[in-house]
Amino acid sequence: MIEVTGTLKVPVVNRSGAEVGTVDINPSEFGGKISRQLMHDVVLMYLANQRAGTHHTLRRGQVAGSTKKLFRQKGTGNARAGTKRTNKRRGGGTAKGPKPRDYEYHLPKKSVKAATRMAILSKFLDGQVVILDEFALAAPKTKEVVGVLKAIKIGKKKKKTEQGEKEIELTLADTTVLIGTEKLDPNVYKSARNIEGVKVLPAAEFNCYTVLKQKRLVLTKAAFEALRAVGAAKS
Repeated sequence: MIEVTGTLKVPVVNRSGAEVGTVDINPSEFGGKISRQLMHDVVLMYLANQRAGTHHTLRRGQVAGSTKKLFRQKGTGNARAGTKRTNKRRGGGTAKGPKPRDYEYHLPKKSVKAATRMAILSKFLDGQVVILDEFALAAPKTKEVVGVLKAIKIGKKKKKTEQGEKEIELTLADTTVLIGTEKLDPNVYKSARNIEGVKVLPAAEFNCYTVLKQKRLVLTKAAFEALRAVGAAKS
């Protein structure tokens, strides 16, 4: 369990990528603690619940073939053998193979909600959150969202070229992104759903797995305030 203390600062940028301010965050608004074990358990639960469980193998009694003994027990010089449907032989049944089953299980709701807050807090702690002052779109337009992602810089990296090492700037378009809106915004959702590596969710629908899976978290100011209000109510 990691105790998070002190004020965290998160940059606020506009759609052109220019920083227009910062926001101070009190870790207690998001639980103030990070448990890797709890987040791990919740992610495993989420993935298990996505499994269809439709796998099916045939046992020896379900495959085609005679039940007649292949040859007599003694006198042939061969190892003794029974039916051809045994799992030892090609075309035979599968021993102890998987059958259809339901993998779904649920952890306590309080634990799941706490893990989501921890995931968001860990993003703040690692400096992987960007707050947009506004992200309203008049109509669905993928090009506009791509432009916003390319405008927001997230760092630099060195790249080897024929002339030697070259430092290039990285943007949100170079990584996976979770865009959080205050409520369901059809224009933003339709504009971003076809962009590889980008997911759009209302803040109320965040879950631990989705927050951790995407490398960067982009929140509109309204979505951030909604998350903060929920955290403040619980603290």
